[in-house]
Amino acid sequence: MRLLDPLFTTSRMQEIFSDASRLQRMLDFEAALARALAQAGVAPQASVAPIEAHCKSNLFSHDLISQAAAQAGNLTIPLVQQLTAFVARADEKAAGFVHFGATSHDAIDTGLILQLRDAFDDTEKELARLSSVLRRLTESHKQTVLAGRTWMQQASPITLSLKFAGWLDAIGRYRERFAETRKRVEVLQFGGAVGTLAALGTNGLQVEHALAADLKLTLPNVPWHSQRDRLAEVATTYGLLAGTLGKIARDISLLSQTEIGELNEPPGPGRGGSSTLPHKRNPVGSSVALAAAIRVPGLVSTMLSAMVQEHERGLGGWQAEWDTLPEICMLAAGSLSHIIAILDGLEIHKDAMARNLDATHGLLMAEAVAIALAKQIGKMPAHRLIERASLRAMESGHTLREVLLAETEITSRLSSDEIDSLLNPQNYLGSAHAMIDRVLSASKQSLR
Repeated sequence: MRLLDPLFTTSRMQEIFSDASRLQRMLDFEAALARALAQAGVAPQASVAPIEAHCKSNLFSHDLISQAAAQAGNLTIPLVQQLTAFVARADEKAAGFVHFGATSHDAIDTGLILQLRDAFDDTEKELARLSSVLRRLTESHKQTVLAGRTWMQQASPITLSLKFAGWLDAIGRYRERFAETRKRVEVLQFGGAVGTLAALGTNGLQVEHALAADLKLTLPNVPWHSQRDRLAEVATTYGLLAGTLGKIARDISLLSQTEIGELNEPPGPGRGGSSTLPHKRNPVGSSVALAAAIRVPGLVSTMLSAMVQEHERGLGGWQAEWDTLPEICMLAAGSLSHIIAILDGLEIHKDAMARNLDATHGLLMAEAVAIALAKQIGKMPAHRLIERASLRAMESGHTLREVLLAETEITSRLSSDEIDSLLNPQNYLGSAHAMIDRVLSASKQSLR
């Protein structure tokens, strides 16, 4: 089922987690192991070249490996069998050192870590792009006022910049999370049958050091065959990212509804059309990000459930990870790509924002009036007074200003000029600008 891949993921992530890449990264482990064995004096130096020469995935029949794996239980067994056969034709002695001292788990897990390293590189690059777009938007819309909304209802005014700053601040945390996660995750998996490297005798530690250095991976204190917290952390980090991107998509799609019309995804040939309605501009990018936010949590749950593995080698839990983690990474990457594209060409309709600010005929500013009165008569009395005035405005169809000016209990304390000032959304933005500046400052510092 690859027809939908261009919609839900990216070509780069498809490449990273392709069958060819999965096998190649396992073969990269096998080639590095050959070099480490020779460096440690376990294998003759002459065995390295014949093994390296055949550690190329295009030499292998993917179909044969796939079919054999269905019987063997994993990909390593048929892959190593084919690799050994290839090497034996060139050098029979060298063939004896293929996969020497390793187990299937070592090749599969280390291969996956090498794939994840590529995925991390791509994700970090894309997060930097998203941060750059969000910084531009945040800086450009400090004076663009729109209705803040709580419980899907208009609440009090905010700036569009503050909304963007909230997104930018969150993306900054993901840049930190991924930097921290990869420190813990980019580690070698090499322990042999039960994690003791017993097959290598007294040379085990020397070989693992050489192997880790060759692959530029950190050497863990102990093999982690059945300790899956590292991979679960990858899943949860990408899962969190998918959720935050889904939140951004939700906001954009809500603000692009016909009746609101404050934002729109960028147009493009064939983008967002309908099979029957010529006028439609559907928020396609948002739909993908929201779909990922819906799909990924279940996959993350699978990864968390798979952590409970038996003794020194998991039965079922390990296997459950193989397709699950790549899918999480690919879905999150697709969501990230769509959100970048949306925000980079986002259509912003300030006229609609201004119109919607007045949609409730001043009720949006009720809190501002209540707070001003509270300084004279106390918070709860002021709240009740303005609550009653708001209800009268809604029932009568009058503006809040008209109702306030007709209420002597209010006009005895607030002049008409003061009421007009309190009903101006530009005057009730609180510390929004200072908060925005803090986010922008933190974002710039993270680039250093």
